[in-house]
Amino acid sequence: MLKGLFSRIGQLFLRDVVDDELLEELEELLVAGDVGVRTAQEVTAQLRRRIVDEHIEQATRARDALKDIVAGILSRNQAPLVTDEHRPVLYLVVGVNGTGKTTTIAKLAYRFRAQGRRVLLACADTFRAAAAEQLREWGARVGAETVAQQPGSDPAAVVFDAVEAARARGVDFVIADTAGRLHTQRNLMEELRKVARVSERALGRPPDEALLVLDATVGQNALNQAEQFSRAVSLTGIVLTKLDGTARGGAVVTIAFETGLPIKLIGVGEKPDDLRDFDARAFVEELFAPG
Repeated sequence: MLKGLFSRIGQLFLRDVVDDELLEELEELLVAGDVGVRTAQEVTAQLRRRIVDEHIEQATRARDALKDIVAGILSRNQAPLVTDEHRPVLYLVVGVNGTGKTTTIAKLAYRFRAQGRRVLLACADTFRAAAAEQLREWGARVGAETVAQQPGSDPAAVVFDAVEAARARGVDFVIADTAGRLHTQRNLMEELRKVARVSERALGRPPDEALLVLDATVGQNALNQAEQFSRAVSLTGIVLTKLDGTARGGAVVTIAFETGLPIKLIGVGEKPDDLRDFDARAFVEELFAPG
């Protein structure tokens, strides 16, 4: 559905002229495509300014200007994953249940194992009995080690132990799963803050990455999650899952605009190698392609 809405935006610019009617329709379609109202207004305002400043009269040129504007928002503060500054490199992976968090961890481990790196998975989601078992299974499949404790154990202690074990074993990457906490549950968010504090104490520096996994199909609720999680931990980037090869989710643009967080990775399928570095320009080209 969202892909169809953005295709309609692409079709807008098949017209012969650029006028106020086109810009009004553009703003309406952006909002309908899950771009937040404030973000849609800003995008349209920027496009209007460029049309005036650059004397744009052809719709195709206006379309290209729109793509530039959205790509600029999506690539703002863009930065690659931290991979080589320290040993062990620690990634905290956070997000609510059902976003594809555990699968994302497995895909990251697979990526690093394919590069010949040693990877240790920290099973710090101790509130869900099956979480550690699930992560162990993934670890076995991709060739990563795991550290876990009994269900109900202190999640921060698991991460601390994982960092210590990584140092002792010469591991390159520690990727820590955290409880699939609802961002509205204060006690669980407090636990996440503790995990971040203990991680910093274990490393002597903040976690190298604190990645928020978001389901690209949930729309504006993804922005709410980003806002809440950023209050609990200093997020370094976003992983968008469930794109499945198509550019869905206009909320992606709003998340980048409202939070300033870089989108670092996208999940496009269920296989271990279905994790891609985010390419803002390619995303925009697909998003606004006429149907």
